Amino acid sequence: MDGRLNERGPRIVLKPKRLEQGSKIAVISPSDGLPFKFPDIYELGLRNLKEIFGLDIAEMPTARMSPDFLYKKPEIRADDLNNAFADRSIDGIITTIGGYESVRILPYLDIETIIQNPKFIMGFSDATTFLTYLNYRGMVTFYGPSVMAGLAQLKQLPPQQTEHLKAILFAGDYPYTYMPYEKWTNGYDFRNTLGECTEFFSNEEGWTFLQGDCITQGRLWGGCIEVLEFMKSTAYWPDKSFWDGRILFFETSEEKPAPHQVGYMLRNYGMQGIFDRVRGIVFGRPKDYSRKEKEELAETILSIVGEEFKVTGIPIVVDVDFGHTDPKIILPLGCTVRLNPRAGEITLLESPVI
Repeated sequence: MDGRLNERGPRIVLKPKRLEQGSKIAVISPSDGLPFKFPDIYELGLRNLKEIFGLDIAEMPTARMSPDFLYKKPEIRADDLNNAFADRSIDGIITTIGGYESVRILPYLDIETIIQNPKFIMGFSDATTFLTYLNYRGMVTFYGPSVMAGLAQLKQLPPQQTEHLKAILFAGDYPYTYMPYEKWTNGYDFRNTLGECTEFFSNEEGWTFLQGDCITQGRLWGGCIEVLEFMKSTAYWPDKSFWDGRILFFETSEEKPAPHQVGYMLRNYGMQGIFDRVRGIVFGRPKDYSRKEKEELAETILSIVGEEFKVTGIPIVVDVDFGHTDPKIILPLGCTVRLNPRAGEITLLESPVI
């Protein structure tokens, strides 16, 4: 079964079964082996999954392996993904943390087995590689918190975060309108704290629509903009027709690329003709940016999309609560969202699970 294209119609959308209390979640380390270095924060994340959500945990072999060993063995990281999808007792998959080279596992994925057994799979940052590729092949995937980054900190985050996670993981009511969180933080310090967050900031301004006055909708696709650079011009990058009717979402990593560097990356999408095909662009709140840097980023986005490539009709929204700041919303790749610049709303129009 090829989950990539339906030759007689739109691309296939394969949704996983909804999770429930007692569902078994496979925990994997497809990128870096930080549970090996910071076991306490990792175990706190596992405990929250059990106690707050009632999930059963199955640690896959890579989960606690050392970073050095994992780096040398991309094939065993891929094996964990393949085996988790093939194992009928496993209901979902969550990453431990991100990293910087999970793109190396893609050639080892058993894509046919994976597509024939769609399951809930969630991560962010370096997980962008396989989340976008599996979505390209037809499966709904989930851009959201990992065990160590987001889930371990739940009790320190606004209660809205837990409520939101339950609504998405366990399939609440749809349409579902995302709401800005009341406050946000740039992150946490694994070395000196356990589940505690750095300074919180008021989120009174919410997110901002930079352009567009028409209500649009499309299927979500995106991730960490720097990680997506690893995939361009590879066999895992979508073909031209894939972009039709998409809502792109991007966010920046903890490496904090300068606004002009983000512009370099965006310009490539314009040169591929992607901006002419999509129906909207959503940017996550950039981690560790100053107010001035955020303003520069917004100016850069508008300059490249609107001025250089003359795409002025689609909505562009920035400072949305996902990515490398917390708390995070979950964005299901492959599901339809509506962007409403008039009301300042982003709405998930369908359930991401069956």
